[in-house]
Amino acid sequence: MIRDYYELPKAGWLMRFFWRCAGADKYLLDRATYTDQVKYMCLGGIVMATGVLAGIAGGYAFYTIFAPKSADVLNKTKTLVENSEYVGTDTTTVIVAALFGALWGLMIFNIDRFIVTSTGKGDGTEEITWAEFKGALPRIIMGMIIAITISKPVEIRMFKTEIDLAIKKEQDKEKEKGIDQAKTNYAKKREEINKQMLVTRRKIDQLDSLINYLTIEIKKEVRGEESSVPGEGDRAKAIQRQKTEVQQERERLIRSSEYASAIAEENRLRAEFNKDISSAEQKAATLDGLLIRIQKAHEIAGLTITIFITLLFMAIELTPIFFKLMLTKTPYDYLSENRDELIKAEHGIETRYDFYKDKSGQERHLTINHQAEKVLFEKSKIIEVQRELSGYAIEKYRDQEKEKIDKNPADYVQTA
Repeated sequence: MIRDYYELPKAGWLMRFFWRCAGADKYLLDRATYTDQVKYMCLGGIVMATGVLAGIAGGYAFYTIFAPKSADVLNKTKTLVENSEYVGTDTTTVIVAALFGALWGLMIFNIDRFIVTSTGKGDGTEEITWAEFKGALPRIIMGMIIAITISKPVEIRMFKTEIDLAIKKEQDKEKEKGIDQAKTNYAKKREEINKQMLVTRRKIDQLDSLINYLTIEIKKEVRGEESSVPGEGDRAKAIQRQKTEVQQERERLIRSSEYASAIAEENRLRAEFNKDISSAEQKAATLDGLLIRIQKAHEIAGLTITIFITLLFMAIELTPIFFKLMLTKTPYDYLSENRDELIKAEHGIETRYDFYKDKSGQERHLTINHQAEKVLFEKSKIIEVQRELSGYAIEKYRDQEKEKIDKNPADYVQTA
């Protein structure tokens, strides 16, 4: 369309992309004003920005939930300081989190796009009336929920350093608690085993002392310290035989079923103790989830900062809704109404605005579907004519049958 009084700048690809994000009609905007074009570009930009922020926040939240956990949340930071080439991330989780974040961002983007496009223009004035606010309330609530889901992952990322330190303290407490409990259990059970093995251990200790004494005596005999003749004499051999008997007795005690069972129980108890220590570290590692990070973020940031961050994202999320209620009607809106009326007229649909009042006194529109009424009228007339023709045919059939009876009544009478 060529205008002598107004030349509309040509819209670039970025502006047209944001039009699509806002759900605006490109055909109408090309025929409206530059103000309309900028308005819907800004609305689309906000919707797009919200989707991107939601994708980033969702991806980070997903990574926080499913990333490998450590009993020391500061371990990756320490390793990163010691080795600048180390990347403290899990590649598989990063890829999955990125895919989830993209899916989440697209979902929020489509919801926001639906909210913006389905929000009307109110009464066309800058004032937001109670009726307009009440009509937009479901969309406002949806926007608030979306804003909260976006703000929380961003909040825990903003205070990550402080949160890691707070979680490290909680992990140390949980780990120390688990280790102390494991030590207490181990000491209690170890004491019971020692009671069972006390007599046998005493005998073995006595035999060990005797073996050591006999070994020393044998060496003295060999060196000639106990006799005038050095070497392995009769006394040295006798002591050696006695030592062998004592060693055999010691081996018999060690191989006895009671002692072997006690040793096996002691080894099992030591393995259980090591397992309890490892379990304590695993329990400490579980204190690194999304929930505890949100809780610590609230404790660290405080109620004021937390509310401020949430309100900031609510402002971004709800701005398009309130702005659409505050905007006055522009050429684009009139073109949009004209387009709707033309399409309805093309299909035989008539709307009589504020035609009647319902039971509550609210003015309602009357919609007349002329094309449907035409089809219904034609169908009803066809059925009426078919009914009339069917009646006429039945009358003719009756007259025909009467003539047959008059000619030969016996054909219609059955005799026994």
